[in-house]
Amino acid sequence: MHAAFILGALIGLSAAAPSLKKRESRTSAPSGCLTVGTDGTYSTIGDALDALSSVLSACIYIASGTYEEQLTIDYAGNLTLYGETTDTGTYKDNVVTITHTLSSPEAGSLDKSATVNVVADGFSMYNINVENGYGEGAQAVALVANADELGFYGCQFSGYQDTLYVKAGTQYYSNCRIQGAVDYIFGDASVWFGECDIISNGSGAITASSRETASDSGWYAMDNCNIAGASGVSLTEEVYLGRPWRVLARVIYQNSVLSDIINPKGWTTMAAGATPLYYEYNNSGAGSSTSDRAYESSISAAVDKTTVLGASWGDWIDRSY
Repeated sequence: MHAAFILGALIGLSAAAPSLKKRESRTSAPSGCLTVGTDGTYSTIGDALDALSSVLSACIYIASGTYEEQLTIDYAGNLTLYGETTDTGTYKDNVVTITHTLSSPEAGSLDKSATVNVVADGFSMYNINVENGYGEGAQAVALVANADELGFYGCQFSGYQDTLYVKAGTQYYSNCRIQGAVDYIFGDASVWFGECDIISNGSGAITASSRETASDSGWYAMDNCNIAGASGVSLTEEVYLGRPWRVLARVIYQNSVLSDIINPKGWTTMAAGATPLYYEYNNSGAGSSTSDRAYESSISAAVDKTTVLGASWGDWIDRSY
């Protein structure tokens, strides 16, 4: 099912969507949320999206289940999607999955292949798995994130090639799992990944930043993340930290654990004439040695959230994460 909705100008006010403390359960709908699934008002997420009123803040609670849907989220206010879970602080107990299987060649574009396409500023998602089940052989996006001030907390994003399209804007991912093989984090957003598991299920490059001008403030910052291979997949030295989709790609891995899947060269090429800015700082693990690195620049300290997300980051991210 495809659900796309565009809502008009704001016509009212409501209290901000509720925020729950990390590592609490969420087994019933927060106050004021529309409900989806077992005993919910709506049987599909798309139906709940279509039913939203045009107010400043809204929320949808999704009960345990697998939802075979393709969604475009274009909401005029701040929207939050909450998945049922017994532990809000991690993706590991998630019981809500949104899934769709479609490749980019079949769909006609990367965006149209996405299981979830977010084009709404101020959107947040908690404890939901998003997957594109296409697998190996073509680009197939799980999530397009193409808006400003987006927050994803305790979520999973699964695919193979081009899993997570961080297309534009400022974005924050905390305690999430991102899985893929080829360029599976890509785009031109400025993004902070905190305490995330970044998991390769095939050989290739993890990141493909499309930053291409010196005035572009975009970064990918992987902070306190775990970089590893999927269970049952042997990838020793077969994975690169990144390659430049555009000529001025900019990525840092800091305070993270890099497993033996990382090739000693660390980084590889793609865009002709690229002069990327690739950094590593204070990492550990079998793949963290920088003695044989290629295309890497030096840096004397870790970057902070203000550098990556701007001075107002504290106003829109969930600080409990």
